[in-house]
Amino acid sequence: MKKVSILLAGLVLAAGTLISCKNKSETKEHPTTAEHHEGRPEHPKDGPGHPPKDHGDRKGPPPGGNHSPVQTKSLEEIGGYKIGDVATDFDLKNVDGTQFSLSSIKDAKGYIVVFTCNGCPFSKMYEDRLISLHNTYAPKGYSVIAINPNVSPDNATESFEAMQKRAEEKAFPFVYLADEKHDIFPQYGAVRTPHVFLLDAARQVQYIGTIDDNAKSAEDVKVKYVEDAIEALEHGKKPDPNFTKAIGCPVKRS
Repeated sequence: MKKVSILLAGLVLAAGTLISCKNKSETKEHPTTAEHHEGRPEHPKDGPGHPPKDHGDRKGPPPGGNHSPVQTKSLEEIGGYKIGDVATDFDLKNVDGTQFSLSSIKDAKGYIVVFTCNGCPFSKMYEDRLISLHNTYAPKGYSVIAINPNVSPDNATESFEAMQKRAEEKAFPFVYLADEKHDIFPQYGAVRTPHVFLLDAARQVQYIGTIDDNAKSAEDVKVKYVEDAIEALEHGKKPDPNFTKAIGCPVKRS
């Protein structure tokens, strides 16, 4: 009986040893998921389709690009009008469905041509200021002429119908024209929305640039470039400065 007990104990010990060796062998052939990903992940977290969590909800433009709202090219590089050039007239559709040209304004002393649009935040920030500018200076002979260089039937925000809706919502007192062939804004050299070109009575370009020195806050404006330029013309002087860098969204050629 004692010999049988010893034999059974030996068999149990041998079986346990075999099982342990088998488990160790399987572990080497098939590493655990944690060990596998720690060594070489199958799906890198920064790879395509797997953006890292700390960047997935990042706000604003992607890093590494030039996303400044300030005009970066000179007038020479842009290739449009320069100070002293005479602007040619145009014939564009207004939001009321009629055709409009600079010659439509009788006895004009000048023209405040502004390239703007519906969707750009900078354009929206300047809408009320453009309304005020027109209401102040149109009676003096200087009307605001707004032109949308981004108009496109394929863009719900910048379609002609959207322009009509925006003009109605804001009760624009000035014309809002569609550059449907996209040939007027490059002729002027508009690269941002908004971008202002002040012409005198002979359609000679007297000022190019931004409206004032504070896009975000009308209350904190210290220099009103367009108004100062008009006042200079009214007193028989040349605007100084006659050029500033436009600040806004890049014009999107459709």
